[in-house]
Amino acid sequence: MEPVIIVLIILVVLVFIALIKTIQVIPQASAAIVERFGRYTRTLNAGLNIVVPFIDTIRNRIDLREQVVPFPPQPVITQDNLVVNIDTVIYYQVTDARAATYEVASYIQAIEQLTVTTLRNIIGGMDLERTLTSREEINAALRGVLDEATGKWGIRVNRVELKAIEPPTSIQDSMEKQMRADRDKRAAILQAEGVRQSEILRAEGEKQSQILRAEGEAKAAALRAEGEAQAVRTVFEAIHAGDPDQKLLSYQYLQMLPKIAEGDANKLWIVPSEIGDALKGLSGAMGNIPGLGGGNGGASVPAQERREKPSID
Repeated sequence: MEPVIIVLIILVVLVFIALIKTIQVIPQASAAIVERFGRYTRTLNAGLNIVVPFIDTIRNRIDLREQVVPFPPQPVITQDNLVVNIDTVIYYQVTDARAATYEVASYIQAIEQLTVTTLRNIIGGMDLERTLTSREEINAALRGVLDEATGKWGIRVNRVELKAIEPPTSIQDSMEKQMRADRDKRAAILQAEGVRQSEILRAEGEKQSQILRAEGEAKAAALRAEGEAQAVRTVFEAIHAGDPDQKLLSYQYLQMLPKIAEGDANKLWIVPSEIGDALKGLSGAMGNIPGLGGGNGGASVPAQERREKPSID
């Protein structure tokens, strides 16, 4: 009985192994290549799949999701014979699991080498300045070449990005010095422009200040002259309303003479001809005042009366 039990146990184990090999569960976004006696039979998609045990074998399991592969820095020579190191990142996706398995031995290595050779061809036709400023152009050219070459491998290149472009150290130092000089130049220009604007604004402010001051002085002088004119007009109207005689006018004229002579600068002043008439009028007025006529030895007495008065022996 013992050999029979051993055989039964062996049969159960073989059936269990056969069941395991018969049922194949493929995860989502994955695919498996099935070969029968070394020949491609079919591609297993996501889900539960049945295969013939010990006859069908799983050759390869492929991830159908988008993959990101960074490549190490590659030395590339530009058109002006400068060596730059360029880091690239490739975003690709397997669209045909069978082609990716049988059309190329290692599609990752193939993509890397194709990227390096294409990058050298593109950068070789550009100088350093254009290389540093044409990332989008380089990305588009790389993507076009890679997408065309990898299509037969069942690969679709979605994006190609340049992580970094590193020129030689000496070139970096020269570029840094040039950038520093440009920044210093722009700073000096901006400072000079600021000083110029400041001087212009200050001059404009002084000009406006002088204009406003002159306008203020002109208005003040006009108001002062208008006030003086109004005062003269008021005095003239008052004098005219009082109807003064020639004697009062002469007296007022004499009172104004000291004011005319005031001031250290008045070394010479001219007496107008009208002052004689004013003095005559004032002398006549004072001669008619009682008590003032004899102060001058009888000068106020008419000459005819002096002649007719008899003398006393």
